[in-house]
Amino acid sequence: MAKTATVYVVDDDLSVRKGLARLIKSVGYRVMTFASAKAYLKNTPCEGPSCLVLDVRMPEISGIDLQKRLASSTLDLPVIFITGHGTVPMSVKALKAGAVDFIEKPFDEQTLLDAISAAIERDKAAKQERADILKIKKNLGSLTPRENEVFHLVVQGRLNKQIAAETGTSEKTVKVHRARVMKKMQADSLADLVRMATKVDH
Repeated sequence: MAKTATVYVVDDDLSVRKGLARLIKSVGYRVMTFASAKAYLKNTPCEGPSCLVLDVRMPEISGIDLQKRLASSTLDLPVIFITGHGTVPMSVKALKAGAVDFIEKPFDEQTLLDAISAAIERDKAAKQERADILKIKKNLGSLTPRENEVFHLVVQGRLNKQIAAETGTSEKTVKVHRARVMKKMQADSLADLVRMATKVDH
């Protein structure tokens, strides 16, 4: 999977960009480098898991400002900060805003590679979660109004008998609706249905 993962490097120092690109490519990741946050923002993101290695201090838009912008957009990616001028308050601020790591230059290469690996795994999980939610919403949209009603009562733990009383139908009809809900939602069990409901309710 590492082959398809992309690491974006944003640093205004050319020698740092070159060094980081060499290091990151050596373990099989695809690398894209940018001299400024502005240049990065013009880029079209790649498909597949990715993360951002970001210098804190850059002209115009700083690394922290870029992190803020990304967090409020659909381009939100795991961020690893690297800095030659790190301060404790700055690193706390970055980590609180969701950064994976805050590494001071000169850094140990393995430390950075481990942070990148953790960030890629985090992004894979986040992308999978988003794909799951989209699928659940699409399947929910295929339910009829009555099936939707049964779905919500089932995930609340109601028995067929209780659902029948609440919807003014027979238990037999509820069983039919329930079976259709399971099929359309692609659920193998009640636990599956509850997990799906929890995901879209958040």
